[in-house]
Amino acid sequence: MLDFNRFLKQVGDNMQKSVDHTLRQFGTLHTGKASPQMLENVVVEVYGSNMRLKDIASITTPDARTLKVQPWDKANLKAIEKGILVANLGIHATIFGEFVHCPLPELSRERRQELAKLAGNMAEEGKVSVRGCRRDAMEAVKAEKKAGTCSEDDVKKLEKEIQKLTDKYVESVEKILEDKTKELTTM
Repeated sequence: MLDFNRFLKQVGDNMQKSVDHTLRQFGTLHTGKASPQMLENVVVEVYGSNMRLKDIASITTPDARTLKVQPWDKANLKAIEKGILVANLGIHATIFGEFVHCPLPELSRERRQELAKLAGNMAEEGKVSVRGCRRDAMEAVKAEKKAGTCSEDDVKKLEKEIQKLTDKYVESVEKILEDKTKELTTM
């Protein structure tokens, strides 16, 4: 027998994970204000494999327009500089002594529009992920019905609740996108 409350909570948790992932994606967008998230997932080739920057260095913001990357192994400075440049984030990297200095350039209107479009694509991926959670939940409900552990009325009720959750989380992604777009396009 399907525990409706636990099932719906699990569906909501999965949808929330999709929204949280979208939020983390938005954190990588350069808005003119330095944030360590902008570089965390830059891939750097070190020790014969590809690693994320946050796994091999500390990333700090000495001021609002600068990122400072300090590797735990100084031998990785060149690889970090190359990884940041290859990532094509619009951030220039320069080695200064024992760290990599990354000043953030002033954003042009065109670049702000590009970033807003990129944010829209990220939000769409988030909404698709939420809808994927809905699809999986609907399939689970149909499987329960087929197994005979759910009545037709219970199936209709669950489908309605799953759709309410989907609408709620899609709306959440849209609100986050609206805020991010406003942040990106405001000079």
